[in-house]
Amino acid sequence: MSTAPRLTALDAVHRALGATMTDFAGWDMPLRYGSERDEHNAVRTKAGLFDLSHMGEITVTGPQAADFLNYALVGNIGSVGTGRARYTMICQEDGGILDDLIVYRLGETEYMVVANASNAQIVLDALTARAAGFDAAVRDDRDAYALLAVQGPESPGILKSLTDADLDGLKYYAGLPGIVAGVPALIARTGYTGEDGFELFVEPRYAEELWQALTEAGAGAGLIPCGLSCRDTLRLEAGMPLYGHELTTALTPFDAGLGRVVKFEKEGDFVGREALTAAAERARIAPPRKLVGLVAQGRRVPRAGMSVVADGTVIGEVTSGAPSPTLGSPIAMAYVDAAHAAPGTEGVGVDIRGTHEPYEVVALPFYKRQK
Repeated sequence: MSTAPRLTALDAVHRALGATMTDFAGWDMPLRYGSERDEHNAVRTKAGLFDLSHMGEITVTGPQAADFLNYALVGNIGSVGTGRARYTMICQEDGGILDDLIVYRLGETEYMVVANASNAQIVLDALTARAAGFDAAVRDDRDAYALLAVQGPESPGILKSLTDADLDGLKYYAGLPGIVAGVPALIARTGYTGEDGFELFVEPRYAEELWQALTEAGAGAGLIPCGLSCRDTLRLEAGMPLYGHELTTALTPFDAGLGRVVKFEKEGDFVGREALTAAAERARIAPPRKLVGLVAQGRRVPRAGMSVVADGTVIGEVTSGAPSPTLGSPIAMAYVDAAHAAPGTEGVGVDIRGTHEPYEVVALPFYKRQK
């Protein structure tokens, strides 16, 4: 069995641009094209162009598609209007998070579930198993799409120059079919950077053509190609969780501070309901640990797995950490004991190779764009 990484439809483009490539979830993906800081700042101030074709698209169709997704996922998918999208999760029976997802309702009985690349097969297998007894079909569409993202304050203007689609009327977490630079696309106003932007789902055969059109249209607005490295620092500043870091099977949505995605009020049973009911009660009474932001008072960068300490005692663990180009300081997300989770809590540090570096506890997100 081959272990060679999979290539996106834009692989030749990335190599021609001199990208530093990396194996990510079995895909050969661009880590950066030049300076990570320049790419990060471009998205914050102008625009960045990403290849996200490693994400996992799964189509669900059939008369009972909504009922099935309501059973399989923790969110109320039946209440999602056609053309809208919802952030949700798929959990185990014990409430542990298998993945966080975006579900798009494409039609009356058609949905597209977008899973993280590292969990796409796990989600596909779980949905397929949970579909038993429902008049709904689960289809693996990972090879049917390439996914490009244009993110940043200049992204609406760039995209408007290439499409007649009603972008002004396209709300956050909504999508519509349209033609972009002559290419049929699902245009979604979603993203993982904390900025306004769009994700464009297209057939892989059109990916290069669309990339080039976006590159040319954005040249005057400061758009540059961006890799996964700056995507990580952008989402970290925006306080967005990353599966395998802030979200795992050992945590429920309530442990992660995302209990709002669990919709107990929806009709019928759903996988994990009983365990999540208990988790919600535990979180209400006495949450063991809370997800917080940490801002360094020095220059040393925290990394995932490092201990958070107070008075010589371990009170938590860093889940993600990096230098923040926007704040100008190292930052981290961490789960810490509830007694130390209030913003402004003093005496908290991160154990970085034996030295307890001082950190300030802050509320998430670190960065919020101006509307």
